[in-house]
Amino acid sequence: MRLLVVCTLIALCMAGRADAQVNRDLDALEGVGIDEKLDTQLPLDLTFTDTKGKEVRLGDLFVGDRPILLSLNYSDCPMLCQLQLNGLLDGLRELSWDAGDQFEICSVSINPLETPQRARQVKQRYVKSYGRPNTAEGWHFLTGDQRSIERLADAVGFRYKYVPEREEYAHSAAIMVCTPDGRVSRYLYGVLYPAQTLKLALVEAGEGKVGSTLDRVLLYCFHYDESSGRYAPVARRLMKLGAVMTLTTLAVGLIPIWMRRRREASLVERAND
Repeated sequence: MRLLVVCTLIALCMAGRADAQVNRDLDALEGVGIDEKLDTQLPLDLTFTDTKGKEVRLGDLFVGDRPILLSLNYSDCPMLCQLQLNGLLDGLRELSWDAGDQFEICSVSINPLETPQRARQVKQRYVKSYGRPNTAEGWHFLTGDQRSIERLADAVGFRYKYVPEREEYAHSAAIMVCTPDGRVSRYLYGVLYPAQTLKLALVEAGEGKVGSTLDRVLLYCFHYDESSGRYAPVARRLMKLGAVMTLTTLAVGLIPIWMRRRREASLVERAND
């Protein structure tokens, strides 16, 4: 009987601790999330520091016709940031395009105490894992002060907060796909980023300036499904495209025949005359 009472007390104590832990976790996540701000112009006047210790103006990264994949992470994140960047890396490896060629990547640390030296170590690790050394200049790891970080996070709707008792940041996992002129085009959530999703999001953000004609046709046929986080085919668009292709094929095949018969009929008429 005594053993049963002791076991019951232990179970209740453990349950109480578990409940307390859950409550602490929920408190840590309060106010954390993403407020989508599509088509919002990023504050391109913000300045950060790159891995070489050089001051960089955010707007200097938005040059030419290349869209940018923007993420907010920090190097000492115990789990989520690594999962997110590893997932992005997996998608990038399957993508035939190269960072620094068709698109750019920018990872900004949300920890104002992170140093350029630490960011450089993280960059070297991911560029090495990427397996394409010539893309190093196309993947930017930036650090900055609290004010610049908060302004950028607020502009893209990235709500995060510091949890003192854990000495870590609570935040969501999302990548913001930005247009070449610095506007938010699409949010990609989670820690898995399939190559096709990345490619279509970049084609969409590139506004016809990146990708082939076929890529743009595929984008027309696919719609971004927020519930699955991927681009899914749209039946109506596929049917419309199929009808156009059928009519085009018939026209290409029948017009020469029609023209040849007209020429033959004209020759017959001249011969009879």
